[in-house]
Amino acid sequence: MFDLNGMLLLVVVLALLFDFSNGWHDSANAIATVVSTRVLSPLAAVLMAGVLNVAGAFMSTAVAKMVGSGIVDPAAVTQAMVASALGGAIVWNLFTLLLGLPTSSSHALIGGLVGAALVHGGWSVVKLTGLRSVMEAMVLSPFFGFLTGLAIMVLISRVFFRTPRNFATRLFSRLQLASAGFMAFSHGANDAQKAMGIITLALLSAGQIPTAEVPTWVIVACALSMGLGTAVGGWKIVRTLGMRILTLEPVHGFAAETGAATVLLMTAHIGLPVSTTHTITSSVMGVGVVKRLSAVRWGVTARILYAWVFTLPGAALMAAVIYAVVSRVG
Repeated sequence: MFDLNGMLLLVVVLALLFDFSNGWHDSANAIATVVSTRVLSPLAAVLMAGVLNVAGAFMSTAVAKMVGSGIVDPAAVTQAMVASALGGAIVWNLFTLLLGLPTSSSHALIGGLVGAALVHGGWSVVKLTGLRSVMEAMVLSPFFGFLTGLAIMVLISRVFFRTPRNFATRLFSRLQLASAGFMAFSHGANDAQKAMGIITLALLSAGQIPTAEVPTWVIVACALSMGLGTAVGGWKIVRTLGMRILTLEPVHGFAAETGAATVLLMTAHIGLPVSTTHTITSSVMGVGVVKRLSAVRWGVTARILYAWVFTLPGAALMAAVIYAVVSRVG
């Protein structure tokens, strides 16, 4: 039986709100291409993505364990620190959501966690080896997304070179239903685990659980929170990702989603919390390059890249400020 009174209850609530905002913010990852190519209506797309997000969250807990015990020292963590990390990540998510920028909830959460930890106890609280592994994965995953999307598109172009356009469009309209579902499942498999890890970290630091194993109720709560957030849908980001980077057809949506989802499932299996947003966006770019370099709207891409660069330090700064205020009030 868990005692979720006081600050620990606040941390759990904030973690679930973060998961909701993550699903809301990142719904574009799974549905932007399928909506922009008119394969599914917006309502059908978000409902499908929400259900598969929940299903994906039950795939494993490897990412949750990394977030819960591999980035900061659980023995040095306080509930106020975890709450501040979540607060910084949520504020950054909402800020970029209002701007319509597909930034990374993963970067925001990791940045918030590190920012609050540094103010709380300095670099001694941060596990540099684990943080380095996470940062390397976050940097490399967009490149793998780009290359995988490009490779799949090249393969499709060669295999279907002589296929009539109308037939190919009908075929990939159907196949894109599967690829969008694959993307939604992989999003749940990777991203839902991040809030699971935060709640597990809070429970571990409060002495409520003996190890970093994720309790079943945490998995269920985080899965449902993310699924509900995805069902709400962040439509400004859908427009940016699905319509403003590249004019998509069903074949492009299929290639981009399949490439990104493959990378995400691999990293979820390994236990590395990478960015679904960065991975799908870079995969869309890789697909667009095969079409032609000018097909990618590089001005929009530059704005997204700026947001990527500033997300981790921005969320870290917000979390640090929140922790400093909370510490003085406390």
